[in-house]
Amino acid sequence: MINRIFSGTHILEKALDATWKRNEAISHNIANVDTPGYKKKEVVFEEELAKALSGSGFQGIKTRDKHIQIGSFSVDNIHPEVVERGSTKLRVDENNVDIDTEMTALATNTIKHHALIQKLNGELQRLKNIINEGRR
Repeated sequence: MINRIFSGTHILEKALDATWKRNEAISHNIANVDTPGYKKKEVVFEEELAKALSGSGFQGIKTRDKHIQIGSFSVDNIHPEVVERGSTKLRVDENNVDIDTEMTALATNTIKHHALIQKLNGELQRLKNIINEGRR
């Protein structure tokens, strides 16, 4: 019962973790914009979350590491991952960070983070209202 109540907040929590980690990656990229040889860092999360949410719901249990994954992945197994994008070169010093792109990504990520915080606050307010109404 309690898992169903907090299931929506669990996905929001994962998404907030991803925006936090993305903010760190973008900050590192901005800080190293003039570092020769530095390669841009990005966070991969939304694609993995979409795969987990679009699954059929049928999932096998792995009791050993060598077992094959059966069914869809659980949201619990999804974590934001930092990847290095080293395939492109923008400058002669092999740094591939574009400051304009990074500043745009930072603004976009900040807006996403604030929207997720508002959504989580709304969910927690809804739970608070349910608890308070239950006391009457």
